[in-house]
Amino acid sequence: MAPITDPFIEQALLTAAAIFTIGLLGILLRRNLIVILMSIELMLTAVNITLVSFARANNDINGQLMVFFIITVAAAEGGIGLGLLIALFRNLKEVGTAKLNELKE
Repeated sequence: MAPITDPFIEQALLTAAAIFTIGLLGILLRRNLIVILMSIELMLTAVNITLVSFARANNDINGQLMVFFIITVAAAEGGIGLGLLIALFRNLKEVGTAKLNELKE
């Protein structure tokens, strides 16, 4: 397999790595459910950028097709996450993750 020489790929991968790192830090450092959901969306966006970059480098459409599935998963995750957020706020008047176990009652 020949090395990839397109400068776009390097820039896109560096950008994706930066976005993924920001998302990972958001999950690890924050205990707010809204920030955690946004961080997961950032991480999924970074994966999308990576897939599109490699699909362009290899002249293959499979990576771009996978992006549609990831976008669908992200939309479902957003809907479920917002539902949990509304239930948490209605019951506990707080959106922190520390009291998520209290919703079992």
